[in-house]
Amino acid sequence: MSDLPNTAHELAGKAKEKAGDLTGDEELKGEGQADQVESKLRQAADDVRDAVQGAADRAKGALKRND
Repeated sequence: MSDLPNTAHELAGKAKEKAGDLTGDEELKGEGQADQVESKLRQAADDVRDAVQGAADRAKGALKRND
């Protein structure tokens, strides 16, 4: 899966956090931090999904060679 949506979400979170920091808006700052954490969690889930898919593909290939 593409990293672009996760990266965009993380950058938006950083912008929110900075805006909240500059304006003293703790709620906005917290939202930005939460967006960044969510983005990192999504990326980790994507990485796991890709790893599992790769392992499954390799296993299928090994089984076909043994036929």
